[in-house]
Amino acid sequence: MKIVVVIARVLLGLMFAIFGLNGFLNFLPAPPLTGVPGAFLGALITSHYAYLVCAVQVLGGLLLVVNQFLPLGLALLAPVIANIVTYHLTMQRSGAQLAILATILWVFLAWKFHAYFAPLATRNAVLTDD
Repeated sequence: MKIVVVIARVLLGLMFAIFGLNGFLNFLPAPPLTGVPGAFLGALITSHYAYLVCAVQVLGGLLLVVNQFLPLGLALLAPVIANIVTYHLTMQRSGAQLAILATILWVFLAWKFHAYFAPLATRNAVLTDD
């Protein structure tokens, strides 16, 4: 099972590192978009908000690839994946295969490393004096 975790970690990390870098370097061709998807992505690009999203993708992806701060990398990628899935559910139904793959890989890794996320579900956190 460890090899499956490594494959999932590296694959998810490379996906986000490469597509995040593409936001800065534009080495992958993008088809022209019209309508709501085009307006949405156009607003992200024009406002430079896309740079923040791409930087989070690169950082999260690299943390997974180099196997350092893995829970942090998964936590950084969670809202990005949620936004990608929401985009495909609400604006552009086609081309959602990579979003589905990223979601499956993320859920698998989060499940395998759930012990690191368990403290986040503390109901009544108490501040202790140190």
